[in-house]
Amino acid sequence: MSSAQSNNLIINQLGPRPEKRIAIVGGCGGIGRTLVSQCLSSGLKVAVLDLPQSLAKHPPPKECLVFHLDATDELQVTKKFSNLDSAWNGLDAMVNLCGFSDTFINTSEMSSDTWNNVIEGNLKAAFLCAKFAIPLLLKAETSAIVNFSSGLAYKGVSGTAAYGAAKAGVIALSKSLATENAPSIRVNVIAPGAVDTEFLYGGTGRNHTTKNPKAHVNINHYKKTIPFGRLATPQDVSGPTLFLCGDASRFITGQVIHINGGGYMP
Repeated sequence: MSSAQSNNLIINQLGPRPEKRIAIVGGCGGIGRTLVSQCLSSGLKVAVLDLPQSLAKHPPPKECLVFHLDATDELQVTKKFSNLDSAWNGLDAMVNLCGFSDTFINTSEMSSDTWNNVIEGNLKAAFLCAKFAIPLLLKAETSAIVNFSSGLAYKGVSGTAAYGAAKAGVIALSKSLATENAPSIRVNVIAPGAVDTEFLYGGTGRNHTTKNPKAHVNINHYKKTIPFGRLATPQDVSGPTLFLCGDASRFITGQVIHINGGGYMP
């Protein structure tokens, strides 16, 4: 499939039906913006929750409900999901795209603060968003959570101990959530390889950008390890995400979907 074709995937036949309510946490990132656009094109009701600086840099379309959110702050998460419930009286799907990696740094050189920040920004955020989304999701006849992990949860790479551990934790959390909430809420995980967005180059929407040059992936070398010979695009990721939110995946839960062009094969 050409890159031009990949930008025009028809996902509404397999994704959620029109008028379904979907919350996208981290909706201003590269994958998030594409997902928001796909959702609106499919007639979904969309809420975008993200950091204030991310919302300012990439304002969501006017059709969206918008909430400023630091997903590591329990009081904020409680309030924003309560506000969302007041607006919609429930929720059909939540996609959690939260995550960041501070720097590529070996464990022996890593501070406890760096470790804690990465764990909070990835794993704690996933826990809090799930905790406060579940009461809304239970109001729907059937509903879904899609959490984002990473290929680095499976493949050890020097300097990514905190990020890899956090993303592995997201997978374990999601499997527990799938068991606890079946059959009412399906919970699945997307584990992308490298995706061609700002995130790959060190920009995460947080208050700082990394100054560690090791955080920049050697793209040309990475492509040589991928059978498809290229990076993933946000469109490669948004289609499977919406599939997991819709009725076509009604008997899929507790699973990890790898989107990496064959770079990792379980």
